[in-house]
Parts: sequence; structure tokens; C-alpha cells
Amino acid sequence: MRNLKLFQTLEFRDIQAPGKPQCFSLRTEQGTVIIGSEHGLTEVDPVTREVKNEIPLVAEGFLPEDGSGCIVGIQDLLDQESVCVATASGDVLLCNLKTHQLECVGSVASGISVMSWSPDQELVLLATGQQTLIMMTRDFDPIMEQQIHQDDFGESKFITVGWGKKETQFHGSEGRQAAFQMQMHESALPWDDHRPHVTWRGDGQFFAVSVVCPETGARKVRVWNREFALQSTSEPVAGLGPVLAWKPSGSLIASTQDKPNQQDVVFFEKNGLLHGQFTLPFLKDEVKVNELLWNADSSVLAVWLEDLQREDSSTLKSYVQLWTVGNYHWYLKQSLPFSTSGKSKIVSLMWDLVTPYRLHILCQGWHYLCYDWHWTTDRSSGDNSSDLANVAVIDGNRVLVTVFRQTVVPPPMSTYRLLLPHPVNQVTFSANPEKSNNIAVLDASNQISVYKCGDSPSVDPTVKLGAVGGNGFKVPLRTPHLEKRYIIQLENNEDQEVNPLKLTLLTWIEEETFLGVSHSQSSPQSVLHQLTIAPSEEDKEQGQLNVSSSVIVDGVIISLCCSSKTKSLALQLADGQLFKYLWESPSLAVEPWKNSGGLPVRFPYPCTQTELAMIGGEECVLGLTDKCRFFINDIEVASNITSFAVYDEFLLLTTHSHTCQCFPLRDASFKMLQGGLCSSHVANGEILRKVERGSRIVTVVPQDTKLILQMPRGNLEVVHHRALVLAQIRKWLDKLMFKEAFECMRKLRINLNLIHDHNPKVFLENVETFIRQIDSVNHINLFFTELKEEDVTKTMYPPPVTSNLHLSRDPDGKKLDLICDAMRAAMENINPHKYCLSILTSHVKKTTPELELVLQKVHKLQENAPGVPDAVSAEEALKYLLLLVDVNELYDHSLGTYDFDLVLMVAEKSQKDPKEYLPFLNTLKKMETNYQRFTIDKYLKRYERAIGHLSKCGPEYFSECLNLIKDKNLYKEALKLYPPNSQQYKAISIAYGEHLIQENLHEPAGLVFARCGAHEEALSAFLTCGSWQQALCMAVQLHFSKDQLAGLGRTLAGKLVEQRKLREAAVVLEQYAQDYEEAVLLLLEGVAWDEALRLVYKYNRLDIIETNIKPSILEAQKNYMMFLDSQTSAFTRHKKRLLVVRELKEQAQQGNVDDDVHHGQESDLFSETSSVVSGSEMSGKYSHSNSRISARSSKNRRKAERKKHSLKEGSPLEDLALLEALNEVVQSIEKLKDEVHSILKVLFLFEFDEQGKELQKAFEGTLQLMERSLPEIWTLAYQQTSAMPVLGPNSTANSIMASYQQQKTSVPVLDAEIFIPPKIDRRNQWKLSLLE
Repeated sequence: MRNLKLFQTLEFRDIQAPGKPQCFSLRTEQGTVIIGSEHGLTEVDPVTREVKNEIPLVAEGFLPEDGSGCIVGIQDLLDQESVCVATASGDVLLCNLKTHQLECVGSVASGISVMSWSPDQELVLLATGQQTLIMMTRDFDPIMEQQIHQDDFGESKFITVGWGKKETQFHGSEGRQAAFQMQMHESALPWDDHRPHVTWRGDGQFFAVSVVCPETGARKVRVWNREFALQSTSEPVAGLGPVLAWKPSGSLIASTQDKPNQQDVVFFEKNGLLHGQFTLPFLKDEVKVNELLWNADSSVLAVWLEDLQREDSSTLKSYVQLWTVGNYHWYLKQSLPFSTSGKSKIVSLMWDLVTPYRLHILCQGWHYLCYDWHWTTDRSSGDNSSDLANVAVIDGNRVLVTVFRQTVVPPPMSTYRLLLPHPVNQVTFSANPEKSNNIAVLDASNQISVYKCGDSPSVDPTVKLGAVGGNGFKVPLRTPHLEKRYIIQLENNEDQEVNPLKLTLLTWIEEETFLGVSHSQSSPQSVLHQLTIAPSEEDKEQGQLNVSSSVIVDGVIISLCCSSKTKSLALQLADGQLFKYLWESPSLAVEPWKNSGGLPVRFPYPCTQTELAMIGGEECVLGLTDKCRFFINDIEVASNITSFAVYDEFLLLTTHSHTCQCFPLRDASFKMLQGGLCSSHVANGEILRKVERGSRIVTVVPQDTKLILQMPRGNLEVVHHRALVLAQIRKWLDKLMFKEAFECMRKLRINLNLIHDHNPKVFLENVETFIRQIDSVNHINLFFTELKEEDVTKTMYPPPVTSNLHLSRDPDGKKLDLICDAMRAAMENINPHKYCLSILTSHVKKTTPELELVLQKVHKLQENAPGVPDAVSAEEALKYLLLLVDVNELYDHSLGTYDFDLVLMVAEKSQKDPKEYLPFLNTLKKMETNYQRFTIDKYLKRYERAIGHLSKCGPEYFSECLNLIKDKNLYKEALKLYPPNSQQYKAISIAYGEHLIQENLHEPAGLVFARCGAHEEALSAFLTCGSWQQALCMAVQLHFSKDQLAGLGRTLAGKLVEQRKLREAAVVLEQYAQDYEEAVLLLLEGVAWDEALRLVYKYNRLDIIETNIKPSILEAQKNYMMFLDSQTSAFTRHKKRLLVVRELKEQAQQGNVDDDVHHGQESDLFSETSSVVSGSEMSGKYSHSNSRISARSSKNRRKAERKKHSLKEGSPLEDLALLEALNEVVQSIEKLKDEVHSILKVLFLFEFDEQGKELQKAFEGTLQLMERSLPEIWTLAYQQTSAMPVLGPNSTANSIMASYQQQKTSVPVLDAEIFIPPKIDRRNQWKLSLLE
């Protein structure tokens, strides 16, 4: 759906050279044109407009002096700085353009009619006057000469396999008589020049020759290969024309055919068979075709036609038409009319070999024209819903318009077509956003036809419906009508004869104002014309456009783009410069386009498509070159863009990687766009979507979600890009247009939670509006069923960065419950009968479904059926409910209401067998109410409710109740049902206590027993758990005798000694067993020196001091000294080893980083006895043990983790093991402070000063050693290097991975506390100053 738009025109008029031009050739590398005339060769430079070389051929005798000479071919030889020229008299000349030296490399006595070089310039073919073909090499060595007329078909002759004769075959509509018709050979066309025509395939492997057969007088096409072997001969084609053009891509050979009522361009395959055609827009015998030319990429076919002589002797014209194909339909995109008399008669034309869309034309009056075309999509530019998303396609004198807002019509069909009197060259839509559907069409006669949308008094005959319409078909579309045609009055209209495309880049900027560009023919300047409609009588058929003002711009304007929002207008020159045209100001000035920094903007390369867009608050020019390079101002953003479009606040692009990307522009920046387009993976799923290979953007439907793409073949595809969809939905939700948003989301599978999550506060405030707009029970139910607790604006559809509308909801309130309650209240307020099913859904969808409420409402409907027309019956409601909830679950909930009518109603709708549920229900009905409810609750496994109902049935059911309590462990709930002084309470408590004892919870069991008065059971429980105070309390309540108490005391003391609670054991023995001697011994064992002395003095047994206390004190002092000595030596040893290990580890890591560049190996740890252990080996070493212990308890896991920290020298985690051991030493010494202080006091008391001083000094020395060593052992740097990976400029991927692996293996989460240094409490006053 693209049109060919004129990019720029290059003119060189009145070239100063002798004679009349006959043919020309291009010198691509030099950018010059070599023109041949009857006098010689002339080389001109069209850019500088000067003649560079003149080589006369008359003086050398190669051309006659009378001017009758003819040059039949010119070919520039790229690598020889020479030009090969063939004359009709038979000479083949080689002209050196530097030295002007002429060399005759060959001569044909019979003359030469055609010289044709292969595309690779390795071979040259000459057609002679004797009807022969001569093939030569590039050095003009003859290879072969053959007759141009051959009797044989060629090597590719078809093989008959004997499947019947032609007479017996089916002939379709022609009938059986077609089999017996004799083939009539028509002679060549009257205007045929009878000369051979040669064309080469693009790869130079084949060439085709069209000649007039001497036997039949008709044209035939023969295909030869590179080795000069005949391949095939065309089938007989009546009225075949002389011209021939082989498509460079190699598939088809184009020619022409005169038919009874029309003239066609026909296509041959390589085997000579016809394959398709299209009809030229002329009557039979009206024109002749002089030339067919394919452009370099085979996309455009140029047809040069000329009017035949007529009797009315009107002015004859010639035409250059450009045809393209799409979806198997041929479109006439441009038609350039030239005069056939005087200076503007066309002599020759050709496509550029390098630039595919550049056409060169040479006219008889030494007038050279060069047209550059490019593809463009002509679409309406409105951004509101009144814009119909029109796209106009030029097809000869028709403009095919497709209205994408209402229907997607695949080309070549269209919604409607505009019929013009002349072929169309340009189409433009109004830039006024309110009138963007209005169309202006510029045709080949320099007329502008203006079509406007709106009410027309009568049916416009120039507007015809396309793919829509028919009998009884009502058209809702208001087609435009022709308002008026306007003739453009330029200052010098005589130029039109020489250059038919005088006015280019037509732009409709205001209601009565157009802009157009014309190029200066003498200098590289452009003139920007502002055309206004001249006042005229309304009923006059034709109006006039006058030039109201003109601005001369230095440089060639190649594109012009206008913004409908800002009214800005940007011009691009051929060198990439950008200018702003101030068309609204009185001065009508042109000034350079500047960026936000005030610097002029210039595209590095000329762009074929330009648009204006606001990016981050700055108006920028966007440009796309024909090489797929995309620019924003002068910054190249991407180099793989195939098409782009700006819509509202979005930039849409298609890429070579077959994706369509959509970027929001409001808060975008160049870097963000550059990063988004460069990265293959886009984080935000809204931006990118895959599309079919080769897709291009056609248009975007404004205020909608449709994006129209066209495939390379020409067919269309409509996609709803996620970014456009979500942006449009957000707009609708902001405007409270819930119906439009809902319909779009339902159709495009967008999660309906977004309706609420986009702005929860606004939605909950406008719930009633939402329901009234949706106004469909089914749609409201669909909304309910999609609801979930998740906030989709945080997960599925994150909003744009600056979206401040989204207000986070209250974290305490549950989303589902809030919506269900709000909507239910609104529906009950609007029409509870109509929205009955939705109200039921709102109950079911809550986080805890309110099924009992739902069933009660259904039951109420059954009892009191409402008489309202749109009310729902109970049966319908229940049937609907069964779709939402499992029938068995609903049956259970109905049973839980204890309403048997409701149960029967649900059961009847279920698949249950009545033999199953009716006996059960009948049994229940016969029971007493409480027992009935108990049975139902027990059946439904609602045991708490069951024991509640059973407790009300009386004491005779208590045993059943107790069994259920024991079975389901409902002791706590059951105790609440009975008064504390009742027998049942005691029975439940005793059962509860026994249950706790089974669970090894003896102390809680004892408390339960004690509370209910079961003192014996309580005593037993307290004895088991060693709770001696509670046990003695129970003994008193059981009225134990003195002896029983003493025995109990001894038993308790034994248990306390086992638990190493020596002080408590001593208290029990002394107070209840009256055994103070044993109590003193226990106190001495527990180093409770003060308490032991108290008992000795209480019972006046001073002899025990000498016999027991003093020896115990001295022995304890010796033990402390030995312990301190061992701990000090262990601490010193571990500390030294740790420093060695750390040094080796640092060396290993340094070597790891250095060696990594060369070897890619990682090291974790060195020791004196080990080699390098890699991180991967280490992890492998422990992977098996880790997997074995994964199912163990946490205690065993910690034990297994500690086993990994081996103190064995060279083990991988030795440094951790050493840290752990040092930590344990410090903590063990810290715990001794109170004990040491206590023994120091008694040593002083009993005059053991030496021993006391010795112990105090040793303990102080140990503490000081540890305090000094702590900063050295637990260094800050070591903690960081152990916890952080090795990063930095010298790191490599391997070293970083090794560091992570080391961290992973050497610092398990359980051992993180190893790196925290132990605390030494300096406030603890353990020293005894009396011993200093």
C-alpha cells in the first residue's frame, strides 16, 4: 500500500553540443552521462551542469558528415576508462575518455543494428544487417556467429509423453471446435521497426532476442545461454510487440501484445511460455510501446509509450509510466507526459545501475532529466476518533482509499476509489486534525482535485465503492465528494512541457493553503511555493490555485513533513540539513532546525521518510534512510529499521529481526530509545512483539488498538500491539469509559483485573457506573471469575514510569472481598432481580466463599418467586451455581445449613443416586435436634461444632463425646463446653493430661492434672519432669507423712543430681530429707563455696572445713590452673596457624587472578602440605555429603556442617575451623569469670594467698592475651574478602566465578557468625583486689 513519491529532480537543459542526441550511457563511478549524436560523443556532468568531454567521430570518418550517421549503442567499460561505441555502419569503436584516443576494434560490413553487453561486461553481442548474431569477449575476440533465425526450438524442447492428441483434450469455454482451428500467424505490428531487440538476464547467464520471423512475419522471442546455445523459442503470440526486458531477478521476460480491444504487457518464462500480463490504460492502436525497462531491484517496470498518428491531428504525446506489482495486481504509480515534437521529445531513458529508483531521461533538445523516487505510504494524520485511518494507493487515474477504522480490505481491493480524468502523481491528506479525512489529488495535467468528507447534495459519480456494497447492502461509511478541481498557476508553465513533474512534495497544510516545491533548473536551489485558492464563483466547475508567496532555499529540498499538533513544518535538503519553515509568520522565513542545545540539526545521510514527534518534551525530526538507518535529529538510534510510524505519544518501528517495537515518547530519551533498539531482549514485554518476516507498518488506527502491517507479497495483517492496547485501555479507564475498555480487554485477552488495579480508589467509587455501562449479567460474571488477589499492575502490566494515577490499595483490605462487597451492594441497589446471578457470584468469589449465604438466597427464591419479568428462578440460580462450585461441595454446605428442603433441592440437581442420600436424610430427620446436628457435623468433619452439639445432648452421650474428643484431639475446645467443677470437666482434663504424657510433655500434663484436682497423677508427672517445687506441693496436698516426704526428697535430689542441678538437690536434701552432710558435699561439687560454709556454720560442724572444704578448694585451684594452661597454649597454637593459612590463601587468590589470563584456572587455598584446590573440586568434594544429610534434622545438619571444618592441616576449610576453635576458647574463658571470682574469695578467706595470687595472675594473663589477639584474628578486611567476590578492573569472568564459588563453599550460611568476633565483658569485676 505504498506509492512512488518523487524524491528529487536533477535537470540539465540546453547542453551545448552539436547535432541531435540519439542515445546515452551512464558512467556510474564518475557520475557523468555520455551522450551520442550524429557528430560524436559528449560527456556531461549533470550536477555541475558542464560539458566535460567532446569526442567527434565525423572527423575520424566513423560517422558521415551529412549528419545521417547513427550510433546504435554506447557502453561505459568500468575498468578501462573507455567507452565502447557501435555505429549503424558497422564500426565498433573504443574511445579513451582521458586521451581522446579512438580505436576501431572491429567492423561489420553489413552494418550493426544492436550492440548489447552482458551485465558483468565479459561478453558483447552484436546483431548484424545480415540477420546474424556475433558474440565476442570483452577484448573483442569473436567467440561465435549464428543465424538470428533458427528452425530448432532449442535445448529445452518440451517432451510429449503421449497423453492423447489435442483433438481429444478438453478445451473449456472455447468448445470442441477449438481443437480443429488452424493456428493463424499474424504479421508484425504496423509500427514495428523490424529490428532485433536483445535483453540479458541479471546474472548474465542467458539472453533473449526478439526478431521478426521471415516466414510468418510475426515476432518471436528466442532464449540463448551464455555459451551461445539456443535454449527455447516462444510460443506463437499474435500481436507481439518488438520491445523486450528481462527482469533482473531472473524470473520473467516482459514484452507487449496487441489484443483485439486492448494492449497488454505480457510476461514470458525462460521456456518461452506466457506467464501473466497486465493491460495498459489505452485503447487499441492508440499508442505504441517504445521501451520496457526494469529497475535494478526488479520492483518497478518503466514503460515508454508514444501516441500513434491520428486523423484529428491533435498534439501527440509520449508517456513514461512506472508500474509496480503487489498481491498479483499491477499498479500504475506514476505517469509522466512528454511532447513528441520539439525539444521535449524523448530520445532515450534508462534506470540507474546502482541507485534502484533513479530514472534518467534524455530529450531531443539536449535536455537531461534525472528523477529519484522513493516509497511512501500516504495516510491520514489525525489523532482523534473522527480520523478514519485512511490510506490512499495510486493506481493510474484511480486512487484506491481504504478506511481501516471500519474495515480491513486487502489490496488490490479498497473501501472506495476516486476516479480522476488523468493519471495521478501525488496524493495528500489535510494536516488539519479535525479534517484529516479530506483528500487532495495532483494528477498529470497539473490539476488538484479536492475531495471532502461530509454531507453531499447528490451522489458523486467520481467516487465508487470498492470491496464493499451489493444488493441490499447498507453503507454506514460517509464517502467523500469532489468539491472542486483547481488548476495550478505557476509563473512559467512552459516548463511543464519539458519537465512534467514541476511541482513536488505537495502538502495540504490549511483549509485553503497548499505547499509545493519546485527545483531550479540552473542551480542547486529549491523554491517553496505557498499556494492559495483564488476566489471564484461557487458554481464554477474549475477553480484556480495561485502562488501567494515563494521562498528560495539554497539546496535541493527532498522531503517535507508537517505536524498536525504543533503546526511545525520541517524541510530536509539533499545534504541532510534540516530547516523549519515558519509558514504562519508574516515573513514566511526558513531557519535552521535546532535541537534543545541551540545547535543546528543535520541528518548524516539523506532520509527517505521523515516525521515530527515530541520526545521528552522536545520536538524532534525522525528520519529513516533507504539503507534502514534510523535517526532522531542527528543521532543514529538504530541501523535495522524497515519502517516506522509516529502515533499520538508512541513511536512504532519494524526491524530486520522481524519484530515490531512500540516506545512511549513522552518520557523517552535518545539513550533509552537507542538502548531499547540495540538490545535483543527487552525487559518490558509491552514494547516488543514478533511479526511476520518482512512486515512493514501501513498505519495505526487513532484512538484504537489496531496496527496495520503489510507483508512483502502485499497481503495485510492486523495486530493489536500490547503497548497500544494497554495505553488505550488506560485512557478509557481514566475517562470512566468502562464498556469500551471491557470489550477491548475481553476480545484481546487482557486480564480483567486491570479494570480495578489501574486505579482501585476510582473504580470502587464508580462501581455503579461500571455496572450500568457493562449492563450484562454474563459480562459481570466474567469479570468476577477472572478476579484474583494479585495486583496485575505490578506483575503482568506494569504502568509507564511516570504514571502517578495508580494508588496502592490498603494492604489490610483484601482486594477480592472489597470488590465483591462493593459490586454486590451496587447491584442490589440498581436491580437485585436482574443481577441475581452476579450477586450469587460475588458471594462465591470471596476469599472465603459464602456458600451458605448463597444457598439461603437460592432457598428464599424458591419459597418466594419474584414476579418481576427479568427475575431469575431458583432452579436457574442453582443450575448456574453448580457451574461455579463443585456439586459435592455444594451438597455438603447445604447439609451444613441443617435445612433438609435445601439439601433435597441441591441433591436433585446433582448426579447423586436418591438411594444414597434419601435413607441418610430420613434417618437424620428422626433424630433429636442436637444429636441430628452432631451427626451432620460429624459427617461433614466439622468436629468442633459436632462436640458442641453433642455436649447439649445430655450426660448419657458423654462417653461418645469423650471418645470423639480423644480421637480428634479436641481437648482445649471441649474444656470450654463444661463448667470447671463438673465431673465431665475432670474426665476430659485427665484424658488431656494422659495425652500430654504420651507426647512427653510432662510438666504441662502435671499442671492440667493439678488444675482438675488429680493430685496423684500430677505428682507422677512433676516427678518425671523434675519439677521438684510442684512435686512437693502435690505431696503436701496428698497429706504425705514425714518419712514419705523424706523419701520423696531423696528421689527428687537424685533426679536433680542427674540433671547437674546440685544447688537445688542440696536444698531438697537439707530441708526435706534433713541430710545436711550430703547437701554440703553436693554444694562443694557444684563450687557453691559460700552456701556450703553457711550450712557448716548453721549445723556447727566446723570439722567439715578441714576434712572437706579446704581440700576441695585447693583441688579446684589446681584444676583451674591446668585448664588455663591448656587453653592458653591451644589459643596461641591456633592463632599462629591461622596467620600462616591466611597468607597462603592470599597468595593463592593473587595467583588465581594472574594465572587466569593464561590458564583460566581458579585457586581457593594453598597450605604447606596441599596443592591448589579449585573451587569446583571443593564443591564436588562436599556435594555428596550435602546430598546425604539433606533429609536430616537441623541439629544433625549443623553437626555435619561442623564436621566439615577440619583442623587438619591443608583441609579446604581449615581457616574456618581455626576461627571456630579460637572462638570456643575465648568463650570458655569468658564463662569462668564468676567461678574464678568465687574461688578467689575463699582462697583469701582460708589464707591460701599464694594459690590465690597464682590463679588471679594466670587468669589475667590469659584474658590480656586474648584481648590483644582479637583485632588480629577477626580483621575487618578478612571479613570483607571472605564475604565479597573479587571484583575490579583486573578481574575476569573466571576469577569472579571462582570467588563466588569460594564464597559459596567456604562460607555456609550457618557459619556466618564465625566471622563475628566474640565479646569480652570488661565490666565484669572478677578480680579480688585483696590479692594484688
